[in-house]
Amino acid sequence: MNRIIVGDDGSEPSLLAVDWAAGEAARRGASLHVVYVVTPWLFDVPADPGAARVREQLLDGGRDIVELAVARARDRVPGLEVTGEQTGGQPAKVLVEQARDALMVVAGSRGSGGLSGLLLGSVAMQVATHAACPVVVARNPDADPSGDVVVGVDGSPAGADAVGFAFEEASLRGVRLRALTAWTHPVPSGRGDMQPLVYDRAVVAAEEERVLAESLAGWRARYPDVKVVSEAVNGRAAKVLADASADAGLLVVGSRGHGGFGGLLLGSVGHAMLMRAHCPVAIVRRTR
Repeated sequence: MNRIIVGDDGSEPSLLAVDWAAGEAARRGASLHVVYVVTPWLFDVPADPGAARVREQLLDGGRDIVELAVARARDRVPGLEVTGEQTGGQPAKVLVEQARDALMVVAGSRGSGGLSGLLLGSVAMQVATHAACPVVVARNPDADPSGDVVVGVDGSPAGADAVGFAFEEASLRGVRLRALTAWTHPVPSGRGDMQPLVYDRAVVAAEEERVLAESLAGWRARYPDVKVVSEAVNGRAAKVLADASADAGLLVVGSRGHGGFGGLLLGSVGHAMLMRAHCPVAIVRRTR
């Protein structure tokens, strides 16, 4: 389905995520669907009249949150098709289920209520790991959309979809794509290979640049309108990406990989990006 899902909990970060998602939906010619997740018991029918009144008050509050977000998105992008719902369940499970027929899932960097801890807790990791579509954590969602799209490249099959997503985003935005790979030592060619204690930095850099060029070649042909700047950087992946994100409109990373960007989602580098990036972060799973 041609729609983008955005998680909302009424907090200011989640409303900023709604703004970002509305802009993205407009760029893609997609609809936007706002989801507010609450505890399932609110949809039960309590026997106690007092509990029933509390339940209705909470549900009314949830409906207000959804309506506010929907109206905000429509005001931001007139003519955009926007829907919303309040539903019960576990936030990660609901968003993963909604992602099955979505172009993208968007979440705020922090929140409260049903989607609290979406960035820093287990919910973000679960959604980013299991969602069948790209997941965007809207860090600093007011980052200039005319800034570069930055993508971390490692030459792995898992990272290929992230590169493709980044090219698509750069084309839609009409901006430059900055493709980076980071290295601190030679990358093992296979499981169990030993890394040399002594190596020629120029040789390693040339090999990294070759892998980077090969990773981009097919996508350059598919998106000839996108201006590409590529660079193999000697440095730690987290610092390389965090520095590059300072002037970016979007940072794109694969969910898994090897080499300079290995373990980007589930390891320390991925956590660092979700904490330190200066712009929205898109995590793209491999399409099977």
